[in-house]
Amino acid sequence: MNFGKKLAAVAAAGLALIGTAACSKSGSSSSSSSKIPKVTQKTTVVFWHGMQGSQEKTLKSLAQDFENKNPKIKIKLEQQGDYDNLQSKITSTLQSPKNLPTITQAYPGWLESAAKNKMLVDLKPYINDKNVGWGSVAASGIKEDMLNGAQIKGTQYGIPFNKSIEVLIYNPKMFKEYGITKVPATMAEVKKAAQTIYQKSNHQVVGAGFDDLDNYYVLGMKNQGENFSSKIDFTGAKSRKLLNYFINGEKAGYFRMPGSDKYLYIPFTNKKLAMFVTSSSTETWIKQAAKKGFNYEVAARPSKYTMSQGTDIYMFSHASAMQKAAAFKFMKYLSSKDSQIKWAKETGYIPVSDSATKSDEYKSNKDFKLPAKLEDILNANSLYSVPVIKDSSATFSQLTPIMQSILSAAQKNRNVEKAITTGKNKFDAAWKQ
Repeated sequence: MNFGKKLAAVAAAGLALIGTAACSKSGSSSSSSSKIPKVTQKTTVVFWHGMQGSQEKTLKSLAQDFENKNPKIKIKLEQQGDYDNLQSKITSTLQSPKNLPTITQAYPGWLESAAKNKMLVDLKPYINDKNVGWGSVAASGIKEDMLNGAQIKGTQYGIPFNKSIEVLIYNPKMFKEYGITKVPATMAEVKKAAQTIYQKSNHQVVGAGFDDLDNYYVLGMKNQGENFSSKIDFTGAKSRKLLNYFINGEKAGYFRMPGSDKYLYIPFTNKKLAMFVTSSSTETWIKQAAKKGFNYEVAARPSKYTMSQGTDIYMFSHASAMQKAAAFKFMKYLSSKDSQIKWAKETGYIPVSDSATKSDEYKSNKDFKLPAKLEDILNANSLYSVPVIKDSSATFSQLTPIMQSILSAAQKNRNVEKAITTGKNKFDAAWKQ
């Protein structure tokens, strides 16, 4: 799931003070291909990550496989908790660059200031290097949209790793029971089906839900032609339409957001929810929570755009030339066809490489529903990522609490208009930090 996307505030003034130190000769972010060494001596790469459970187990297995193939390189995995904890650790440590790891999982928005202060490594020379990289971007085989999503202001600072998209997950038995003959392909169809299910179940089953309220808003605006930016009018016609769609459903009872259960896979597997829009990686959690015999299916998000989410891997410029070379070999290994198939099969994330996505080995994976349908879903949906622009991450992190307040007011028959006005003030203020 898309856990921990909320962004802690970055100490901009502190980063400004360390900008000069970050540009020391050991911290150049623009190494040329000719200066990238071969890894000829024992080298340790420290990797901060936020993977837990089966995901962490698989990451450890991939690291061990890599070390077996590259005996001179030691991958030191350091788990930092969930994404909130990881992001907070990175933010606080940016003020002491020498204490940063060699590489880290991160969303690009977390590292906007680090890029500005030349604390990250431009990876293009490494990609183009035939020794540690692929020789070219095209030869990498990584999906172009995902690779572009790991750029910060046009510079390739990241390599995609654990990726997911938003999909519709539904209970086909409930659909049949309540007369839903077609899987919803539009938001209007989601609403109609949700109303039908709620009514025919005598209000015992909520028709539909949306797991990630921040994604709901951003994609809802994008599907109306509005990119996520400070130009959005939170109380404008398009935003009102988007808000009212969910508000009306909450008031009537046929829609729901995550509540005290935190994630909608819980009521879904308890047969209290018929369908929900969520991260494709939620399949992992459904499989763990569902009782034997529980069946579900996966379909494209019912909209033109879906969210491309999940973290990339970034390299810090304080590392030695040998560490950088070793780290990129590991990054290349993690994004390879075989590694991505293993990662996808064991975690539920989607492959970042086209060759893995199209492979029979991936498509024939019976442990998850998505592999056989992923190509069709990617053809049905266009990918969209939160733009890495000033204050976009801070504002994105505010959307969930803003939406929660508005929808809670609707659910409890409180003053929704007041909640929307308060939300607008918070939304506008976040863009001006």
